[in-house]
Amino acid sequence: MDCVYLTDASYVEGFRVFLTFNTGESGSVDLKEVVFRNEVAAPLRDPAVFSEFYLDSWPTLAWKCGFDVAPEALYERLVA
Repeated sequence: MDCVYLTDASYVEGFRVFLTFNTGESGSVDLKEVVFRNEVAAPLRDPAVFSEFYLDSWPTLAWKCGFDVAPEALYERLVA
């Protein structure tokens, strides 16, 4: 496969997101560690704010505060 990208993302609870990839694979990933490790993601430490993500034009999982997580990194978390 040349490029892995997101086709859909929906909020589950806490810091968990259900992701669907162009590979046909889907599942839930927990991003709590990512959010608490990166200072730029500090606004997302409130689950209510975290839940307000969107897919940008790449499509990458992104938030209004400027934080995003690359689809490749999310895919690696899912299949690990």
